[in-house]
Amino acid sequence: MVSTKPYFVRAIFEWCVDQGFTPYMNVVVGAHTRVPREFVRDGQIVLNIGPDAANQLLMGNEEITFQARFNGVAFPVIVPLDAVAAIYAKENGQGMAFEVAAEPAAASKALVKEPPDASEVDDEPPETPSPGRPHLTRVK
Repeated sequence: MVSTKPYFVRAIFEWCVDQGFTPYMNVVVGAHTRVPREFVRDGQIVLNIGPDAANQLLMGNEEITFQARFNGVAFPVIVPLDAVAAIYAKENGQGMAFEVAAEPAAASKALVKEPPDASEVDDEPPETPSPGRPHLTRVK
């Protein structure tokens, strides 16, 4: 059976647009989410998916895709529906929040960096730069 989540997301999106509000989507970023990583904070990102911000918006039953500009640079965004934590109107906060499915163990393990083996760790401390006078350059 198909989840009701994609239908609720589309309904809140349409309601926002019909009311003249800006639809925002809170996304939990995982291995299958394609967003510019420099804008991710605490594993989440808030995306403006309004008609003026999201180009070629497609809201399917499995994922949401669109093209958006981040600092003036076009970026193709792919968000699995399982990663959508909330959709709401920016102006009044009304919308709907969802449970976010956990990432599969294999995908989340790929994101975790393993600590180095004891044989790979050097016992010597890193070199510190020699103390000297700071050097500043005057720019006109």
